[in-house]
Amino acid sequence: MINVGILGSTGRVGSLLIDDLANDEQARVAAVHVFDKLTRQVPDGTVVTNDMKVLLDSSDVVIDFSAPAATEALLTQVVENGEGKPLVIATTGFNKHQQNLLIEASKIVPILYATNMSLGVAVLNKLVALASKTLSDFDIEIVEQHHRHKVDSPSGTALTLAEHAANARDLDLDEVRISGRDGQIGARTKNEIAVMALRGGDIVGRHTVGLYNDGEFLELNHTATARNTFSKGAIKVAKWIIGKDAKLYSINDALGL
Repeated sequence: MINVGILGSTGRVGSLLIDDLANDEQARVAAVHVFDKLTRQVPDGTVVTNDMKVLLDSSDVVIDFSAPAATEALLTQVVENGEGKPLVIATTGFNKHQQNLLIEASKIVPILYATNMSLGVAVLNKLVALASKTLSDFDIEIVEQHHRHKVDSPSGTALTLAEHAANARDLDLDEVRISGRDGQIGARTKNEIAVMALRGGDIVGRHTVGLYNDGEFLELNHTATARNTFSKGAIKVAKWIIGKDAKLYSINDALGL
């Protein structure tokens, strides 16, 4: 039985991880990290801690659906101690320092980082790259929609989709991305990739990548209708990463894409 630690156990997806692991035949909740107090029940014998070292020591693999500051603390624990356990990280909104920590920690332990743990989104990234390269004269616009409580914008998933689109055309996303239009800004430039964010209600997640040309357009869409799409995907890749060499993996590696 695989012992799974959860960082972000008090969040929406973290709570679903606890529920999904309760019904899993190969893995179980072994430890949960909390900053204040746990507001829900966990299986008997589960270690409840606010110490990152205890979380790691109690787990065979840690799944992280938390916030950038919490992930930073986890990665710092690994880097400063030179050891740890395999990590599955789905937190988004990292700054440069946190991105660098992710890279450094992956030299010590295997880390699978994905801005979206949905298997469908993993395939969508592949399709976007193919469409972007093949339809190189088409304009690319990306729209993401999420619930009113999401704090980062644009979503990490939308930015990953934009990266796949840009890389397929040998473009630097930082140079061509825009995330808003207002006023007399002039006509759209050829290479720009727009990434727009909408927030409202309880939308779990919807991403549309549009490729537009004169006379025709193509839209690639993924809609998540339940949050345990993400928790089940994370559990799947957590089982896969155990025993892997220390490096930074993507969800495509786990799915063989």
